[in-house]
Amino acid sequence: MYESEERRIHDSVGLIGLRAHATSVGLVQLTAELVRAGVLDEAAVDRIKDAIVKELSFSRARSASKEEFERSTRLRLDGLFAGKEHFGDLPPKPPGSID
Repeated sequence: MYESEERRIHDSVGLIGLRAHATSVGLVQLTAELVRAGVLDEAAVDRIKDAIVKELSFSRARSASKEEFERSTRLRLDGLFAGKEHFGDLPPKPPGSID
């Protein structure tokens, strides 16, 4: 998908308010169901995660490195889709960080 098309979808989704946790939970569940039914393969799930990472990247802080943001977001998505990470979990704090 071209970036202009991705931007159009980003704007449209924002306009109708689909940035809700319920929508995200539904997407993860739907994806899991489609994988179990043999409709989606791992490559398709990877493309779904790639689309999510690109979408989230549009709203990252300008001061954040795009590469690091996308890498860390992808790792969290991998865990979420694998059932190892739960909605609402905070990312681990970097070593030496202060509460």
